[in-house]
Amino acid sequence: MKRMIAFFVFALWTTACVQQQVSSEFPNGQWIDLSHDFSDQTIYWVDADPFKRVGTKGTTANGFHYSQGNYSAAEHGGTHIDAPMHFAEDKKTVDQLTLTDLIGLAIKIDVSDRASSNRDYLISISDIENWEKTNGKIPDGAIVLLQTGFEKYWPDKKQYLGTDQHGEEAAKDLHFPGLDPEAAKWLVANRKIKAVGLDTASIDYGQSTEFNSHVALMTNDVPAFENLMDLDKLPVKGFQIIALPMKIKGGSGAPLRIVAFVPDKK
Repeated sequence: MKRMIAFFVFALWTTACVQQQVSSEFPNGQWIDLSHDFSDQTIYWVDADPFKRVGTKGTTANGFHYSQGNYSAAEHGGTHIDAPMHFAEDKKTVDQLTLTDLIGLAIKIDVSDRASSNRDYLISISDIENWEKTNGKIPDGAIVLLQTGFEKYWPDKKQYLGTDQHGEEAAKDLHFPGLDPEAAKWLVANRKIKAVGLDTASIDYGQSTEFNSHVALMTNDVPAFENLMDLDKLPVKGFQIIALPMKIKGGSGAPLRIVAFVPDKK
């Protein structure tokens, strides 16, 4: 009987210790949703199928409310992920990306002042190096977010993309900032990054025809997060990203719910 009582007391003490450890290890802070919602206003690539949803709702014959819908869309549109396989054969598809690939410490490089005066601005190696001069070296395993300020145009396709036309011919009129291919190559060669994300429709700028930034990142199994929002609410460093796409088997991309956790300053 004494042994049973002792075991019970030990179990209670262990449970209390675990609960205290869990609650004390998770910091206080703010969750920020970096994802646009999906609707008929969602911006897709000029030759992609847009988001469509048809639903029904109402009161059933049995007296309870019921609603449901069917939707369809291209893999690449709205806030979404480009899996490495999108531009690199035999690299990871959406379902092959691990949680470790999609969750981690992040930093933000803000070039919105330069992009505001140049729709075709290319985020350069010097932009990255200047960030590091002030904030230190990009940590190993970091997710790199690039703020261009173009979120302010969402969902105006003409302002956001440079054109509101649909079809392959419209691609020549795309004008928005992106990551310089040389900077993409520099990142994978000199920094151990997990992913790159930004608040435009593509990691490559609008006038790109060869998509060399995509190729540079994705041949190294680095995914991209595109069409992000509220990057202005993030600090330049010291926050976490959780990016969870729809787990499409074999998918080259997928809709993405991406959030940031910004801990309170001590």
